[in-house]
Amino acid sequence: MSRMIFVNLPVADLARATAFYEAIGATKNPQFSDDTASCMVVSDTIFVMLLTHDKFKQFTPKSIADAKKSSEVLLCLSADSRAEVDDIVGKAKTSGGIADPGPKQDFGIMYGRSFEDPDGHIWEVMWMDVAAATTQPAAADA
Repeated sequence: MSRMIFVNLPVADLARATAFYEAIGATKNPQFSDDTASCMVVSDTIFVMLLTHDKFKQFTPKSIADAKKSSEVLLCLSADSRAEVDDIVGKAKTSGGIADPGPKQDFGIMYGRSFEDPDGHIWEVMWMDVAAATTQPAAADA
C-alpha cells in the first residue's frame, strides 16, 4: 500500500479556504468534512485537511502560527509539466491567493513557482524532467 499524507492546515474562514482549494484543483471529500473541517483530496495519496482554528487546537498544545507573518512550513507539489506549474499558480492567484511569494525557479530540467493561500500557507509547485535529472551529475560532484 502506498503511503498517504494528510497535511493539516489551520484556516480562519473554512468556506473561503475550501473554495480556494477547489479552485486550484482539489476536491472536497464530504465523508471527512463538516462545519469544522474540509478534507481536500489533491491526489490518491495526498489530502489537505483544512481545520478551523478551534478544531486545529484540539490536536496541539502549541499556539497557531500566523502564516502571514512567519514561516511554519513549506509544502511542495509535483506537476507534470511547466504549463501545469503555471496553470496551478494562475488558478491560485485568480482565486484569492498570492502568486510567486518566493522567486520563480528555472534550472532547465526543473521549473518551479509558488503561491500563498488566503491564510498565508505557502505552496511550491515544481516540475522536473526526471530523465534529464538522472543523467546529470549531482551538485556535489560538479
